Amino acid sequence: MTVSAFDHPILSALVGDAEIAAAFSVEADVRAMLAFEAALAEAEASVGLIAPDAASRIAWACATFSPDLAALAQGAAQDGVVVPALVKQLRRAVGEPHAADVHRGATSQDVIDTSLVLRLKGVVATLGARLDALIAALRECEAEQGQTPLMGRTRMQRARPIHAHDKLRAWREPLQRHRERLEQLKPRLLVVQFGGAVGTRDDLDGKGERIAAELARRLDLLAAPCWHVERDAPAEFAAWLSLVSGALGKIGQDVALLAQNEIGEVKLAEGGGSSAMPHKSNPVRAEILVALARFNAALLGAQHQALVHENERSGAAWTLEWLTLPQMIVATAAGLRHAAGLCAGMKFVSSPVQRSGTGEGDRPKGGGGGRGG
Repeated sequence: MTVSAFDHPILSALVGDAEIAAAFSVEADVRAMLAFEAALAEAEASVGLIAPDAASRIAWACATFSPDLAALAQGAAQDGVVVPALVKQLRRAVGEPHAADVHRGATSQDVIDTSLVLRLKGVVATLGARLDALIAALRECEAEQGQTPLMGRTRMQRARPIHAHDKLRAWREPLQRHRERLEQLKPRLLVVQFGGAVGTRDDLDGKGERIAAELARRLDLLAAPCWHVERDAPAEFAAWLSLVSGALGKIGQDVALLAQNEIGEVKLAEGGGSSAMPHKSNPVRAEILVALARFNAALLGAQHQALVHENERSGAAWTLEWLTLPQMIVATAAGLRHAAGLCAGMKFVSSPVQRSGTGEGDRPKGGGGGRGG
């Protein structure tokens, strides 16, 4: 049983994305949290806060032990976060005399946020690669079919003749800007989280800044000040996800309209069938792009609500972020997947209006009021 279409055994094939969803599995999350704990111990040993033997033992335990997931779930239900239960199990695996050095000077939020960022590294790379491939596919389509005459339409009415390259350019250029935005965002997003109990790194014998820098180096992340309650980077990433989904939704909306029987300016390589009308070929991928764009636009408001953290940590705002950001990421990935499938084999067809010789539009004769455009 599932309450989310993204991991539904049937609907996930339509709106989900197995490759990206794997980054949000419990296994991936636990691996990333343990990577944090191992790197933290090694960073603290490098500055003399804990003994090298302790760091070696902690790193060995992080690489070899498998936590009791049922106990983690029970702990999360009680504590609101999974880390206290995980650290308890990890300390047992490490054993004496080094158990007390596990998680030294860190807090649950350090572990959970850094786990998220570690997993986002792969997610961001995949989304960037898919954007690149889609942009290239649109360029190829433009080169091959760009001179196909079409009818331009404003406010759903015939306006003036255009060509397919005009349509394709309006699809491609926002995606190129979003690709640039992703590169600009990465230095703000892919950073380590390490602040300790209240975000001040003050329980580490004055070595907190050095430990944070070394921790980031070992995890191949960028160093940054503590951002426990500074959630602008996740919010900015969510906004980027919504922008990409919106650009894909524009493509889907145009294709669904142009593929109508009455217009016929786009022919799709594939379509969805109907249980009642076997003659139909529904533009399923185009429709999904529109739905996912609207879904992410709606969730963006919830993600921005997670900016409101009270004092030095908010359980409520933090939990809201867990509920929204993974779904927005998977929705965007699914949109890029469907957009690639939509473009494959899509053919522009010369406008029937143009072929009939009325390509300048059928304007009513005589004057008339109203707005133009």
